[in-house]
Amino acid sequence: MSFKRHIINTLLLLAPLMASAGNTTIGTKLDSARVTMGKTITLHIDITQDKNVNGLLVTLLADTLSNKVEIADKGHADTTILDNNRMEIKRDVALQAFDPGTYQLPPIAYLVGSDTIKSQPLTLTVDSIQVDPNGKIKDFKPVAEVPFKLMDWVPDFISNYWWIWLLGIALIAAAIYAYYKWFKKGINPLKPIKKRLPPYEEAMLALQQLKERNLWQNGQEKEYYTQLTDILRVYIDRRFGINAVEMTSTQIMEKIKQNKEAHIANNQLNNVLEIADFVKFANMHTLADDNEIAFQRSLNFVEQTKPLPVSDEEEGKEAQQ
Repeated sequence: MSFKRHIINTLLLLAPLMASAGNTTIGTKLDSARVTMGKTITLHIDITQDKNVNGLLVTLLADTLSNKVEIADKGHADTTILDNNRMEIKRDVALQAFDPGTYQLPPIAYLVGSDTIKSQPLTLTVDSIQVDPNGKIKDFKPVAEVPFKLMDWVPDFISNYWWIWLLGIALIAAAIYAYYKWFKKGINPLKPIKKRLPPYEEAMLALQQLKERNLWQNGQEKEYYTQLTDILRVYIDRRFGINAVEMTSTQIMEKIKQNKEAHIANNQLNNVLEIADFVKFANMHTLADDNEIAFQRSLNFVEQTKPLPVSDEEEGKEAQQ
């Protein structure tokens, strides 16, 4: 017996056995005197008292009425205001028993001030479940196949916070994209990008800077011709849209001859590329005059193929379009 149940039983023993005290009355009844074991039956409690009086159903403080009858649901009080400053309190309590037999239910005790009111005891018969030994034995219901749902296999920490995982994946993807697009190439996306010079101006500036380095004067002919042809390849790429950076000298000359704007200077370019290939791949040593001539021919090629200035009339036509 629990400590709480022991306290309630002590209060009941000290209180006088009565169904009313003063202006307060209590009554109880069952839906039926019999119930099948395991099923619930309702105990109706009806209390009438003065309007401004507070009381306590002491019996309902425990979870059982006796060692054989349990309280399955204590229900809720339903109060109705009557005439003459009176009120009625009704409460339905669900009882349940699991052992067959006949049991006398203890009185329901209601504590009002210093008085304890008890209801009349009730008798409840609990019937066992009747099993027909000659009845047809029914097989178990087949196990139903639950349809496959992907989300049922996803852990709760993922399904409940899917938006956090989605945001994390998006941030990781953005970081990978930024790494390969900018940082791996040494580009700072936050740094303002300087506007690139036009192809002609860029090539002329690069040639001037190459001349000032005095590479062939210091015995670096191979480096000199490598940078000289690189300048020309980039210029051809930007000026004519020919991917010269990825082409051999022969392939570049074939494309130049087919270009209406560039073929007029193909001899200049062809001579530079030929001598450059000899120096870079055949380790040929050149004379000072050869180096000067190669540089001058590179200047001539860029100068002769630079875009013609646009006239005012042509600018007006482009603006109208």
